[in-house]
Amino acid sequence: MYIPQKQLENLSRYVKPGKAVVIFGPRRTGKTTLVKKFLANYSAKYLFVTGEDINIREYLSSESIEKLKSFIGSNKLVVIDEAQKIPQIGLNIKLIIDHLPEVAVIATGSSAFDLARNLGEPLTGRKYTLKQYPLAQLEIAQIENLAETNAHLEDRLIYGSYPEVVIESGREERQIYLKDIVQSYLYKDILELDGLRYAHKIVQLLQLLAFQIGKEVSYSELATQLGFSKNTVEKYLDLLEKNFVVYRLTGFSRNLRKELRKSHRYYFYDNGIRNALINNFNTISVRDDIGMLWENYLISERLKKQEYHGLLSNNYFWRTYDQQEIDFIEERAGKLFGYEMKWKFKKVKPPKSWLDAYPNSEFVIISPENYLDFIT
Repeated sequence: MYIPQKQLENLSRYVKPGKAVVIFGPRRTGKTTLVKKFLANYSAKYLFVTGEDINIREYLSSESIEKLKSFIGSNKLVVIDEAQKIPQIGLNIKLIIDHLPEVAVIATGSSAFDLARNLGEPLTGRKYTLKQYPLAQLEIAQIENLAETNAHLEDRLIYGSYPEVVIESGREERQIYLKDIVQSYLYKDILELDGLRYAHKIVQLLQLLAFQIGKEVSYSELATQLGFSKNTVEKYLDLLEKNFVVYRLTGFSRNLRKELRKSHRYYFYDNGIRNALINNFNTISVRDDIGMLWENYLISERLKKQEYHGLLSNNYFWRTYDQQEIDFIEERAGKLFGYEMKWKFKKVKPPKSWLDAYPNSEFVIISPENYLDFIT
């Protein structure tokens, strides 16, 4: 069963001669499916290749205009799956665009680190960037009604929203699938980078983060627990973020001396991955981390909504040294929006320090009663 992907609309809009569309996202979230659905209705002649093919890598890393022209032939679109596998792919795509202006390019990759590094400067002004996440609730809503959505909320909090997980209904099958992602795919791109050989340390780092959702993370404390240097921990966290495993929020501050500014919180892009890492698929009724699950779910879904609907926002959390805090802050269109995530709804007033400092801001409590407006 195919669940219509919101990025299909954006991809159709951005593919044009003389431009490249780069699609980033975690493995198994449907990047290749997205491209194939687009190609099913594409009328011009196209070429679909993968960077995992050694022969393809030879052509697309050649830096030879004649080789590239010969390879592309009369095709009007070149699709490069797993483009991060190809050395100097950014420069070669630039050569295609500059010397074959009638050709469009689509490149997909599961590692923003390698692909962004190779595509960044060469394709300045020549590319559009799309992010493909695990299924968003605003996508799933196309195949289920409100009653079904409410009934499936606990499953989303525990098993997440990877396409195979949403389609599969068996609890054991979902757990096996998520554990397979963690064991076989989650760190693949990271461990392929030079000098990163400690898979068990990456697992331990992620497990530590899994128990600190909604809390400030201390790099020094993580380094002590892992037996690493602080710089190594920061390097690993940066790579995990660029490989779409975790997302970092920074503390917001504009004018209060007592606000925390340089601290960070980390969230997982998918609840199922978080729970697989700590091997906890228990039902909500027997869990003591429902607050973490709820906050992580809402923030990950909000990120998807921002991406797919083109909502331009700077995202933060807010906390003062005297423990006043707001879970999620959006700064968009010159205005501040504060959101407090509560699994069990109760009326909460905005912190006084927040109101004093930012009197024109908005403040909303997000609970199961109103969360769909926030994420869809």
